[in-house]
Amino acid sequence: MRKTLGWLLSLVVLIGTMGAAGFTAQAATAAEPAAAADIKDQVLGIPGMTLIEEKPYPGYRFFVLNYEQPVDHRQPWKGTFKQRLTLLHKDVSRPTVFFTSGYNVNTNPRRSEPTTIVDGNQVSLEYRFFTPSRPDPANWGDLTIWQAASDQHRLFTALKKIYKKNWLATGGSKGGMTATYYERFYPRDMDGVVAYVAPNDVVNKEDSAYDRFFAGVGTKECRDKLNAVQREALVRREPLEAKYAAAAAENGWTFNTVGSLDKAYEAVVLDYVWAFWQYSLLADCATIPAAATAGDQEIWDTVDAISGFSAYADQGLETYTPYYYQAGTQLGSPDIKQSHLAGLSRYGYQPPRNFVPRDIPMSFEPAAMRDVDNWVRKNAHQMLFVYGQNDPWGAEPFHLGYGARDSYVMTAPGANHGAKVAGLLDGERTLATQKILQWAGVAPAAATLTAEGRSAGSLAAPDAVLDQPETRRDAQLRR
Repeated sequence: MRKTLGWLLSLVVLIGTMGAAGFTAQAATAAEPAAAADIKDQVLGIPGMTLIEEKPYPGYRFFVLNYEQPVDHRQPWKGTFKQRLTLLHKDVSRPTVFFTSGYNVNTNPRRSEPTTIVDGNQVSLEYRFFTPSRPDPANWGDLTIWQAASDQHRLFTALKKIYKKNWLATGGSKGGMTATYYERFYPRDMDGVVAYVAPNDVVNKEDSAYDRFFAGVGTKECRDKLNAVQREALVRREPLEAKYAAAAAENGWTFNTVGSLDKAYEAVVLDYVWAFWQYSLLADCATIPAAATAGDQEIWDTVDAISGFSAYADQGLETYTPYYYQAGTQLGSPDIKQSHLAGLSRYGYQPPRNFVPRDIPMSFEPAAMRDVDNWVRKNAHQMLFVYGQNDPWGAEPFHLGYGARDSYVMTAPGANHGAKVAGLLDGERTLATQKILQWAGVAPAAATLTAEGRSAGSLAAPDAVLDQPETRRDAQLRR
């Protein structure tokens, strides 16, 4: 009996041991994390997301995509359109930067400065109505800053399920404006905003700030030199317009939108001084010819190099129709005096209406920019505005009021429309970098800490391809 009982007990112990071992093995198997789906599969699993192409790049995955968006976010049943975007994927454990230029998206791998600073992912969205991201048929009344902000909000909501770490919004020029408007309408989406060289034309009819800027920018010697070339280009209008007509015939340029070759010629010339300061530096004044002794070809060449004679041809305007439409309906546009051209200018600084086809209706909403300006002054939270000292668009910047929290406006000395955090004075650059890292939820690398404990540089290693500046000269060169 004892032998039988002992055998039974041994059998129970053995079975129990085997069961426990089996249970432990099953538990261990269950505890092992399932292999994460490929990032491309995760992104393409978002309803409405489709792949255009994937381009290999070392250390990243880079995708060009389409995302189906409502034409009108208030009435989504009215139809959809495909909005182009790119995704520079590093790792879902890194923060993500939401970039927009405010124009077409670059379909080659690029990193914005905040993306380099935080060593993160980057989502870049093409602005609605820039082809091919244009509804068909196009109801231009659906091109508003709120609709564009809603495009960003809807895409962010979809991608946040994959990229769960902190997000920053950024962009330069119209892209800086876009990032600001996004924050105004959807302030709970982003963990921080870095807006570069963002104009803030609060009262469209009051543009004296630009006149004051041009009266004092750079040096008197440089200002006089530029003004003299500009004036000479109008004095020599007849022979230079003959060259313009020949160039138009050779390149197939037409002038139906602006109205005539003469109006296009003057618009290019009147942009000359503005365009110089927007994209050049004070040192570049040495390349400007002396107007009194320059030949016609020298005057033509410098105006073409800085302003671009193709700009106001139909073929040059077509790409930027959405920008000029918004400038004439919500954003506003500068109207500068240029008194040194008195008696020579026939049309003055032409308004955006002259650069949009007449079959597209336009009416200006003066409350749009006042609303954004008021909101930023009272509600800005974790926002950084960076301007260039010698950039005309910085003449009307964003300002912070008593309601702003943990927000900053900084100016890079001597910088133009390409101003960056890297160009700020040491103390501001350190603070700006620290804030960007803090908002992104990442710690600075130990090697970049200064004695004050603030970050002095970017987390990502420099990359000559990814970090090269955009070569496209945006439409704000024109207005």
